Amino acid sequence: MKAVEFQSTVAANREIAIPAEIIGQLPLGEPLRVVVQWDGTDDEDAAWRTQGRQRFEAAYAPEDSVYDRLMDETR
Repeated sequence: MKAVEFQSTVAANREIAIPAEIIGQLPLGEPLRVVVQWDGTDDEDAAWRTQGRQRFEAAYAPEDSVYDRLMDETR
């Protein structure tokens, strides 16, 4: 897989401009994977923590609650 990186902005018409030197490298008619990133500061950290917690909890079975009770009893 090939990749290119460039910086741009979202215009008033809600479109993202691709620089001419990049557009010339893109193959016509081929599927593209597009990733859009922006500086989300603290929001990004919170999103990673939330997603990590959700994945962890998805693997947590009701039978595992016995370990929670054991931890509480040792305190």
